[in-house]
Amino acid sequence: MLYRFGLFEFDAASGELRKQGRLVRIEPQPARALALLLSRPGEMISRDELRLHLWGGDTHVDFDRGLAYCIGQVRTALGDSADNPRFVETLPKRGYRFVAPLQPVGPTAVAQAAVPASDAPRLDSAPTAAAASASQAVPSLLARAWWPVAVLTLLAVTGLVWTVWARITPARPVVAVAVFDNETGSAEYDRLASTAADIAVERLTALGPREIGVIGNTPTLRMPRAERSPSAVQRETGAEYFVFGQIQNDDAGVRLVVHLIRLDDDTHLWVTRVARAPSDLGDIEDVVADRLAEAVRRHVIERDPNAPRFTR
Repeated sequence: MLYRFGLFEFDAASGELRKQGRLVRIEPQPARALALLLSRPGEMISRDELRLHLWGGDTHVDFDRGLAYCIGQVRTALGDSADNPRFVETLPKRGYRFVAPLQPVGPTAVAQAAVPASDAPRLDSAPTAAAASASQAVPSLLARAWWPVAVLTLLAVTGLVWTVWARITPARPVVAVAVFDNETGSAEYDRLASTAADIAVERLTALGPREIGVIGNTPTLRMPRAERSPSAVQRETGAEYFVFGQIQNDDAGVRLVVHLIRLDDDTHLWVTRVARAPSDLGDIEDVVADRLAEAVRRHVIERDPNAPRFTR
């Protein structure tokens, strides 16, 4: 079954997602989650149903994190947001729902028969043996003389175009993302710190390699906050912008804070804060990552002077 929605087309049988005809990368398991959501548009798909659909009843995984990752991957592929969903809506503690207008389309195949040799165009007048002999006798000196000139001309034009393009095309900005710091004093949130940073890198990368460069795995970025400095990050990565996060204790239970700073002058461009009960952390990384991607898009890529400094 093919599904069309917005600029996208999804083939549930092959798991291929396309946007305006171009293939969009999506992993098999998130693709299966998307297929289930698309099969029942506007209807809530419960978390338990998704669990059974993706892992079955005999597989034991960290279900909350696995499901959060799958839905996050779906949103990344669609350019969607958990805060302001256009495609996949979260129904807290219950499930998810596909909310965009959907047009199911049956699979189509266009058969193009090969043209039989007998139907190929015929030349009514073939060259005579004398004409063929004469053409073979024509010297090829002209071709031999001109092809080096053509090659040199092509190289010169290519070099000129590349030089002009390099001068008028600004270099893409680079953002470095540090591993998030667990400041709660509880080791049970170490994995959340690592996962949140990885999902943040993934969301920023999805903004497009032509728009932004993302670095998230150099030694400096893996150091605890007390042992790293913005100047060291800039020196090691060459980045212009820096993202770091903190997991802290909160009255609600746990708070995840993420910062975006400009390294040249250590200016805070943006910050967000999300607080949740320990039992309700299933999508906190996705919410924060979606907010971060939007902030980077506006502050870093578009350099929008009206971009918000804080997202709640």
